[in-house]
Amino acid sequence: MPTVVISPTNVVGSPAFGGHAWVYLQYALGLRDLGCEVYWLERFHPTGDPERDALLRSTFQARMAGFGLAEHTLLYTWSADREERDPRPVFLDHAEARVDAILRRAELLLNFHYSMSPELLARFRRTALVDIDPGLFQWWMATGQLSVARHDLHLTIGETVGHPDARFPDCGLAWTRIRPPIWLPAWPVHFDAGARDFTTVSSWWGGGGEGEWVTDGKDVCYENNKRASFLAFLDLPRRTRERLELALSIGEGDPPEQAAREAPEWRPEKPAPADATDYVGDAHDVALLRHAGWSVRDAREVAGSPKDFRAYVQQSRGEFSCAKPSCMAFQNAWISDRTLCYLASGKPAVVQDTGPSLTLPNGLGLFRFGTRDEAAMALEAVRADYPKQCRAAREIAEAYFDSRIVLPRLLDAALG
Repeated sequence: MPTVVISPTNVVGSPAFGGHAWVYLQYALGLRDLGCEVYWLERFHPTGDPERDALLRSTFQARMAGFGLAEHTLLYTWSADREERDPRPVFLDHAEARVDAILRRAELLLNFHYSMSPELLARFRRTALVDIDPGLFQWWMATGQLSVARHDLHLTIGETVGHPDARFPDCGLAWTRIRPPIWLPAWPVHFDAGARDFTTVSSWWGGGGEGEWVTDGKDVCYENNKRASFLAFLDLPRRTRERLELALSIGEGDPPEQAAREAPEWRPEKPAPADATDYVGDAHDVALLRHAGWSVRDAREVAGSPKDFRAYVQQSRGEFSCAKPSCMAFQNAWISDRTLCYLASGKPAVVQDTGPSLTLPNGLGLFRFGTRDEAAMALEAVRADYPKQCRAAREIAEAYFDSRIVLPRLLDAALG
């Protein structure tokens, strides 16, 4: 089997977001399970605080060791600022000659780091860009908000990418459609008939930068974060007998409880904003959600490491989640890597409909809703025969997203 290098983005610098690491661990562990030699190549962005940087790196390495990947992680930074003429990657834990030899003998780079330099890409025999934000990624490229160096192959998890009737451009590239993988040995079925809450783990905002808004600088401009989507379903807890919980990353790093303490002047008994999507502060958002019947927890507290994220998913009754507005606007038929973790664990998923799909089931184990009534009916359908829905959820993961099925097809497409 080949040597494959995967290049994630900002896992080292995001130690409090356990679900983020799983996006790439599914590929790394799945490929290793197939017999590939797998390396994890990631750019580290120094914070300017040597003690903080050392803690970030040691935390990352300890977690990779837990998955047997510590000796296969290749971290690098840059030798110079962008203003200098010839910046070069500097490898942090291994001699450059050793790392360069690994990169040059690897049969394939699976690149999730879209701003990787052409100089580093040129060290690989074959490169495949992996698009995990379909529609939005192509929009950024087409509107000049993102510049991506040439790759040999372009992979996407979006079913509609490259179709003539897609609502976004293909950027003149040939796109190979793949399904996102789930490495099932890490996600055993965890059935608990008494599990109480439908949950999800999510950012509240988009993380800032180009992801916060969708715009072409002219006629198109709309907010693109989970806050806008969830607040459109604010009254859902009053429409269902199921309990709904959101594990959120709130604001500029403030957990929900801290945000609530810092803005005590507003209380749920006072009139809510006329439009629930009007921004009145993160603490007010949390209070608004709780007043409407949502449970709100701090994502960093319950899912702050890959293992904590897995435990939180597996103690849940199922998933209820919305998608970013761009998914519905672009109709990209996207499914979250997080949702796959719920399905594999035998947890039914009720998630926002991101467009017609030729492959995604709907109505048993996995429900895709467009309106509040549809969401409420889906939750009641799960309640009517919970064990059956749990079995169907796992069957979907096995039939459609098992890494032992998905990744060989990916390798065939990438390597012929």
